[in-house]
Amino acid sequence: MTRGGLFGVVALALLLGAGGLWGATRLDWASTRVAVTGHGAVGDVPLAVTGAQVAPVLVGLAVVAVAGVAAAVALAGVARRILGVLVAAAGLGGLVVALVSWLDPPSAAELPGLVGSAAGGAAAVPGATVSTTAAPLLALVGGLLVAVGGVVLAVADRRLPRMGAKYDAPGAGRPRDPERTAWDELDSGVDPTTEGAFSRPERAD
Repeated sequence: MTRGGLFGVVALALLLGAGGLWGATRLDWASTRVAVTGHGAVGDVPLAVTGAQVAPVLVGLAVVAVAGVAAAVALAGVARRILGVLVAAAGLGGLVVALVSWLDPPSAAELPGLVGSAAGGAAAVPGATVSTTAAPLLALVGGLLVAVGGVVLAVADRRLPRMGAKYDAPGAGRPRDPERTAWDELDSGVDPTTEGAFSRPERAD
């Protein structure tokens, strides 16, 4: 795989991972039934919480992953390897947060507090259970992609392109075209057919 191709794969992994982390926060992660008093409502109603309410840190980790793509373009060497470690840590953090939140979701009593003022005076219905969704899996995949992308940045820096490297020493090693050179000299006001005559030393009689 070429350097540019490898960097493209890394960038795609980070962007997809960031999308997975952010997208998971927009989905419902858990729900229960709560008793609502006041506001003209009586009885129990369903209450769901999103990933952003259960694990708000995932939004920040998604931003880190996107910023890592831009930074990776501008950095190289030790700086890019350090960036890779930080990005990998962000991905692992997102993976762990999503896994823990999925395996150990908030209790029915905790859910109204996560929703905040929107839940009003809601309280968990006695004996209510919490239903979870598969949305955290999206965050798990996103965190894994970000972590892998960060690891590649850290360990394969030498195989990744460096910004501006292909523009170093423009024209180096390329033979000059004599015809093009002659036209350039004419454009600058020099007659290439006579220039050499003035540069030759005169022979003594």
